[in-house]
Amino acid sequence: MAEFDTTHMTGRTAAGTRTAAFDEGLRAHMNKVYGTMSVGTLLTFLVAWAVGTSPALLGIFRDPVTLSPNILGWILMFAPLIMVFAFGAAINRLSAAGAQLFFYAFSAVMGLSMAWIFVAFTGYSIAQVFLITSIAFAGLSLWGYTTKKDISAWGSFLIMGVIGLLVAMIVNIFLQSPAIMFAISILGVLIFAGLTAYDTQKIKTEYIQHAAHGDSEWLAKSAIMGALTLYLDFINMFMFLLQLFGNRE
Repeated sequence: MAEFDTTHMTGRTAAGTRTAAFDEGLRAHMNKVYGTMSVGTLLTFLVAWAVGTSPALLGIFRDPVTLSPNILGWILMFAPLIMVFAFGAAINRLSAAGAQLFFYAFSAVMGLSMAWIFVAFTGYSIAQVFLITSIAFAGLSLWGYTTKKDISAWGSFLIMGVIGLLVAMIVNIFLQSPAIMFAISILGVLIFAGLTAYDTQKIKTEYIQHAAHGDSEWLAKSAIMGALTLYLDFINMFMFLLQLFGNRE
């Protein structure tokens, strides 16, 4: 009996050790995701601020007074979308270091495309909306990470919403309707709030599914992809909230 108890307890100890190691690995993975995302977000706003507060630099892409984009400005508007698709297509051929470098390059390009906000809106309102977005993002992401509810069914609905937003935004480039922009902004906030929770749970679930294989290269690239996904959720939520609540110059 004593021998059985010892064996039983040894098995429980080993299982507990494996669970602790798995939990530690998951925490490290999520820290990598959030850390990479945070660096990319900081880079974006530094580039946007540096260009947006310099009429000479902003003038390369837009008219510093009317903010109307020139040819290079139009290219910059669509460059981040093209880069996202390119990143998804090339991720399997990139190393983890290459994927991270691509993400930071993408973050800088996004900063160039967003530089106009530092002319259109007051610095105080940009900081205020950034703080609101950060608090909302943190709460939504935490809920997505900790909830026991399976929200994977949200995915198809939310992606359809994103496609609808893109179409509406392209149409409104030509219509220039404030009412349509207001509706787009409200829907945009709701859709990307949902995506923040959905994507966080998806990142966690994918780690759980693949961690047992011990593919360190895949996990490293997965963390970069997760960072990109949450970065896009944050930036889009910020931009839509800024359209709703930002004070214009």
